[in-house]
Amino acid sequence: MPQAPKRDGLPQGFRSAELGWPELDRIPHPPHRIPLLGDVVGVNRRTPLQDSLRYARELGPVFRRKAFGKEFVFVWGARHTADLADESRFAKHVGLGIANLRPVAGDGLFTAYNHEPNWQLAHDVLAPGFSREAMAGYHPMMLAVARQLTEHWDSAAATGRAVDVPGDMTKLTLETIARTGFGHDFGSFARSRPHPFVTAMVGTLTYAQRLNTVPFPLAPLLLRSASRRNAADIAYLNHTVDELIRARRASGRGDGDLLDRMLETAHPETGERLEPRNVRRQVITFLVAGHETTSGALSFALHYLSRHPEVAARARAEVDRVWGDAAEPAYEQVARLRYVRRVLDESLRLWPTAPAFAREARQDTVLAGEHPMRRGAWALVLTPMLHRDPEVWGADAERFDPDRFDAQAVRSRAPHTFKPFGTGARACIGRQFALHEATLVLGLLLRRYELRPDPAYRLRVTERLTLMPEGLRLHPERRTPVREPASDLRCPVPGAGD
Repeated sequence: MPQAPKRDGLPQGFRSAELGWPELDRIPHPPHRIPLLGDVVGVNRRTPLQDSLRYARELGPVFRRKAFGKEFVFVWGARHTADLADESRFAKHVGLGIANLRPVAGDGLFTAYNHEPNWQLAHDVLAPGFSREAMAGYHPMMLAVARQLTEHWDSAAATGRAVDVPGDMTKLTLETIARTGFGHDFGSFARSRPHPFVTAMVGTLTYAQRLNTVPFPLAPLLLRSASRRNAADIAYLNHTVDELIRARRASGRGDGDLLDRMLETAHPETGERLEPRNVRRQVITFLVAGHETTSGALSFALHYLSRHPEVAARARAEVDRVWGDAAEPAYEQVARLRYVRRVLDESLRLWPTAPAFAREARQDTVLAGEHPMRRGAWALVLTPMLHRDPEVWGADAERFDPDRFDAQAVRSRAPHTFKPFGTGARACIGRQFALHEATLVLGLLLRRYELRPDPAYRLRVTERLTLMPEGLRLHPERRTPVREPASDLRCPVPGAGD
């Protein structure tokens, strides 16, 4: 990937590690390095993250890999990661697959370079959209979407069919962010196949990852057909969002949701507003990031609940106790599901669906007192390995155990050892939205169903920049009694059925 123009003396985008790590030779790398090709022996281009986890176990808390002339430094040790979290010395680095998403997301919150002003403007304008008051307003719409999911699962339970967990969680989370944030209904549960928006989104994420697996000079040749498909995917995403924005401007109905804030709200201090092109980029960012990672988190959590019936029983008992005989939980009752939240956190520990984040040095420094870094040097934090560091999580770090997140255990751990949402000023703005949604959905499903796994299933993880359990299917069985809502409280939204 070519470097973008420099600003303040720092190139943006990818730069190979030898440019920023003066003692790079001290950092271990895999054996059998091949000239020109690098560390490609025994790797799979479809599982670069899982290959890196394997090397991490062999090479230690700081290591490097080289592919097609590009050198990468990976970090996962808790002490090193805590140092990288120091905002006075390090900042977010946009590189690898994230920079490859800039043709579609541009200077959106997730993909903006630090020097681009729109990310801070958007953050300041949109942050009130994730306040406690705003979250309470989203809660009824989250329940309405969850009802569509349970109707679908009720039908499967009645006929003994298995459900496609990742597919259904994707439908649920896409509808949730689309309705709560943008007043739009994709009609996902009325479709037998994924909505074209989801297909295009998966295409762009997959293409962004593939760009890292081929030499840059050969990418136009080797990925010619894939590049055409990616261009078509981007065009579809842009068209969908442009139509969504056009409909909002025409109707003027948004009740202060995220799209209203993007279109109408000025920065409280500067009076600046988001420009139209950036609004499109922010909407795409929220629609993609706001559902893809949460659907993965829910899918992994449901996998572990189905495989650990004792955990499921304990979580279900908490739901029954906290929610009582209420037809549906109130907003405040979701936060009281502390053990369900531990299940979610433990699932995110083992398989954080956004599995890495990159940090760059703001100035010449030394990482954890060991490795000199020049200004602009960067490293990729492997979150799943950070979450498996035996010095923090113990010798049984691979074991699923939600009690790792009871209050006393959390207080006893050092800061910066659990990072499923990134770190610092550029950490995920929608964290509380995702956690409320996921905890609510897990509670609803546990109260309504027993979750029966396929005994032959073995967890396989598919990678498309984010992580998802591949081929996960469960058999939901209705529990009795389950009190039904007294009335249909679905929230009609503009654009229903698009």
